[in-house]
Amino acid sequence: MQLTVSGKQIDLSDALRVHVAAHLDVITHKYFDQALEAHVTFSKARSFFTCDINMHAGRGITLRGEGEAGDAHAAFDDAAEHIATRLRRYRRRVSEHARDTSARAKPEPGRQYVLEAQELPEAEKPSEAALHATIIAESDAVIETLSVGDAVMRMDLAYMQVMMFRNCKNGQLNVVYRRPDGHVGWIDPAGAAHN
Repeated sequence: MQLTVSGKQIDLSDALRVHVAAHLDVITHKYFDQALEAHVTFSKARSFFTCDINMHAGRGITLRGEGEAGDAHAAFDDAAEHIATRLRRYRRRVSEHARDTSARAKPEPGRQYVLEAQELPEAEKPSEAALHATIIAESDAVIETLSVGDAVMRMDLAYMQVMMFRNCKNGQLNVVYRRPDGHVGWIDPAGAAHN
């Protein structure tokens, strides 16, 4: 596994790097034949450390965990436990996914954009207050063909708020998202045809 351990404005000890590598090896060997890459980032905010783990564990499976504690080791352990908890919850489906990746349809390429809302200058405003957006970041994205359950699993594993996918049942683009009340919402344009 390709592992990158970095700190934002803090120096990391060799002991911490060894601890991170050993702990991630245990997690990945328990749930996957091999993980492709992992990025672990530490930072310090006033009196506590934060740790962010982003792991690419195979085609289409991305895991994310966050943790915070009084020291860097404990912050990493907290983030790693979040990943392990999600993997335990979805263990069977993750294992099945790893076995049948060759039977799945190829993912479609896409682009992901981060927009920043900006208010129009007074001279350009219409009668109502208007906002426009500026692209501040963009990256490659993939749109996988999945069942709704698999899309929810991947959204939870990656700790994302929203995920677009192609529904394997009807071939339509669908979206699952985390609602403010904690439940999962699902947008299915093909479902409107049934009403």
